[in-house]
Amino acid sequence: MKLTQRLQNAKKTLFSFEIIPPLKGESIASIFQAIDPLMEFKPPFIDVTYHREEYVYKNSGNGLLAKQRTRKRPGTVGICAAIMNKYHIDAVPHLICGGFNKEETENALIDLHFLGVENILVLRGDAVKSEGAFVPHPDGHAYATDLLAHVMDMNQGKYLDDDLLNPDPTNFCVGVAGYPEKHFEAPNLDTDLRYLKMKVDMGAQYIVTQMFFDNQKFFKFVEKCREMGINVPIIPGLKPLATKAQLSVLPRIFHIDIPMDLVAAAEKCKTNAEVKQLGIEWCIAQSKELMAQGVPCLHYYTMSKSDAVYKIAKGVF
Repeated sequence: MKLTQRLQNAKKTLFSFEIIPPLKGESIASIFQAIDPLMEFKPPFIDVTYHREEYVYKNSGNGLLAKQRTRKRPGTVGICAAIMNKYHIDAVPHLICGGFNKEETENALIDLHFLGVENILVLRGDAVKSEGAFVPHPDGHAYATDLLAHVMDMNQGKYLDDDLLNPDPTNFCVGVAGYPEKHFEAPNLDTDLRYLKMKVDMGAQYIVTQMFFDNQKFFKFVEKCREMGINVPIIPGLKPLATKAQLSVLPRIFHIDIPMDLVAAAEKCKTNAEVKQLGIEWCIAQSKELMAQGVPCLHYYTMSKSDAVYKIAKGVF
């Protein structure tokens, strides 16, 4: 079922979460172990992230290092199929620009269409860790808007190959990312919102936000979206603080602020176990306030570890 239909039909705030594929060579058992406990809260869909290539340097002899490409977390399409088969709920794969040419992207979309996947989340994706800025594939999409346009074309039966006879159109419900504290590359929030409005005008049907720890920033973000005519569902993304190191790691990687009250409380914790409990309690309070304001769904970033999210969901749903 289309994600937007589920949101429209829901009589209360829904629960959903995101997982990441296991490292290459590992089994899918770890994914099922993370999902199983959370099925108690009847998630209508589960997001599965997509990962681009990375570069590693291997000794090629004579003291020389050879640069090689590798994908450390493949399997998004297969995991979506496994989730749908095992749990009989919708899987929402992420689709990214980085590391893929247009034909590879289209083939992935065809595979997902064959599997009966109806919902996708379109993202530009991050830069390779060894590169300072995002560099698109020479024959790939440079921006999320380009990728979104590709999906919208396929929904109209327009494929890269113009010679196809009577091609079957896809029927994806497409989501995009929103940033309550703005995308780190945007000069300001208003500019960022103009691009978000462009994506909605192009056909994006829902928005899932970057994680945030201050609900007021989310509420202001939603208010600005509505003022600009962005009227699609906006789903808040949440992640509980887990370690004291994340006080600096999360702002650096995700370009977000952590409220002073949370920082002060975390700094008083003597162990990471205490920080984790603090993070759970903070996220429960966030979730309840968001739910009281009528958000359509609460979406949790689990990093494929369900224990903290299970405790949060137990305290909220």
